[in-house]
Amino acid sequence: MAGKTLFDKIWDSHVVQEIPDGPSVLYIDRHLIHEVTSPQAFNGLGRRGLSVMRPNQTVATPDHNVPTINQDKPIEDKLSKFQVDTLTENCEKYGIDLYGLNTEYQGVVHVMGPQLGVTQPGMTIVCGDSHTSTHGAFGCIAFGIGTSEVEMVLATQCIMQPKPKKMRINVNGQLKPNVSPKDVILYIIAKMTAAGGTGYFVEYSGNVFREMSMQGRMTVCNMSIEMGARGGLISPDLKTFEFVEGKKYSPKGADYDKALEKWATLYTDEDAVFDREESFDAGDIEPMITFGTNPGMGVKITGKIPELSSIAGSEQPSFQKSMNYMGFQAGDTMIGKKVDYVFIGSCTNGRIEDLRVVADYVKGKQKAENVTAWIVPGSKEVERQAIAEGIVEVLEAAGFKMRQPGCSACLAMNDDKIPAGKYAVSTSNRNFEGRQGPGSRTMLASPLTAAAVAVAGKVVDPRGILETA
Repeated sequence: MAGKTLFDKIWDSHVVQEIPDGPSVLYIDRHLIHEVTSPQAFNGLGRRGLSVMRPNQTVATPDHNVPTINQDKPIEDKLSKFQVDTLTENCEKYGIDLYGLNTEYQGVVHVMGPQLGVTQPGMTIVCGDSHTSTHGAFGCIAFGIGTSEVEMVLATQCIMQPKPKKMRINVNGQLKPNVSPKDVILYIIAKMTAAGGTGYFVEYSGNVFREMSMQGRMTVCNMSIEMGARGGLISPDLKTFEFVEGKKYSPKGADYDKALEKWATLYTDEDAVFDREESFDAGDIEPMITFGTNPGMGVKITGKIPELSSIAGSEQPSFQKSMNYMGFQAGDTMIGKKVDYVFIGSCTNGRIEDLRVVADYVKGKQKAENVTAWIVPGSKEVERQAIAEGIVEVLEAAGFKMRQPGCSACLAMNDDKIPAGKYAVSTSNRNFEGRQGPGSRTMLASPLTAAAVAVAGKVVDPRGILETA
């Protein structure tokens, strides 16, 4: 009998019932909620006279449309205030742990969850948010769900899901200097395309992922869905166990030792078979940047936008539409492209390691006058660390201003919007039309590249500047 993949081990152990010729009923260990996708779900419970089945397995925080300045004052936007207030009321009513605005752990749900130890190896985790795949970095099956499914999980602690196919993506070799986890995943998505992972759950394997920090692994898993995958995960190891140990929600004492024994079994067996395998050479990866309107439209920062003749005929109209939206031309070089805004933050790159990279780069330099730069920590804990480590001081000396935790300009559901026609280099996860504001034009990149762009005032290769600095 063939061995099992990590995905199979977790999935199979959480199946409550198999529906013939249909989906599985899957037990959910942890449910994360925020202010945008939960109100309708709670309303549904109320209409049906249902309670939350296991409130102690649900954790909440407001993040999507909260302001990132003056959080100590009442929220001015009426819809945002209503949603945040409604989340607070629902959590009080149903006995759910809430980390609200101005509390010590509030933040972007996929940043604060791991910081609290809510995320643990071997779990099934869902949230009404597509980037729940972030938690796969801990060896979890984690994925986003819709509002009706949020209601289902609140009521039953289960969800109905078809089992995805399994893909393994191997990246081995030596990364070049100043190539980050964000560059690794942007490179993979550029190779796979925005639809290349459709129908699959991806396991990332190889020395490159083993050598990454937990924060780097979260960045990679976060963007799994940007190639169409249902989610992504990485086998847990000593780094994972050390990260989880001692956190608020983590098991303690003998319970931790018992959990550790179980976590140590969470790996893919050597003879396990995947439905698909892809392999990439780490040495070929360079700092990346997107040029179009989906994350698969990416190139090495020193590269050029593809020529129209290299695009498949059926895809040429959408490619040309993307170029028209961005104001770019096929064959253009990315270096030197105009930039108006830089956004450093989000559940992809709003962690303390990301802010350290930015601070290390901008120390002793000045932000370009033509660039508006928003630095948004992923949580109150990241904010505290940034202050304690002197990062805020360095940023302010360089002309930057750090805002308060939230999703911010990642998705423009709040006041942080890129104006129409303006160009932004962003460390977030999506560059769709209007994603950062109606008519905004987004180029995705790593925190290091974003920092270099903020200083230069245009798209630059961060390695070139680093070599001459």
